[in-house]
Amino acid sequence: MAKNKQASKPSSSRIDLGEELLASVREMKANIRGRTHQPEVSEIASARLASGLSQAAFASLMGVSVRTLQDWEQGRREPSGAARTLIKVAERHPEVLRELVG
Repeated sequence: MAKNKQASKPSSSRIDLGEELLASVREMKANIRGRTHQPEVSEIASARLASGLSQAAFASLMGVSVRTLQDWEQGRREPSGAARTLIKVAERHPEVLRELVG
């Protein structure tokens, strides 16, 4: 039984990845084209950032673990009603939270 092996030759229709990467590096160096990604920030993360508190400090103030806060910020879990109210206060009046911590 003869095996039918094809020689792996780069086809003219295939993209030369190395050349494409070099072209991209040249464009970046010349500031010709740049791609930026703006991740969405959840309202919970936004409230924490407005307060100027770290995740650990904000979680402590909210009475939850850092992991729970991270789950809220990343949309894996939703905060309870009372926590949601505190988050709204943090969002609208971040100075109040800074005062409580300080």
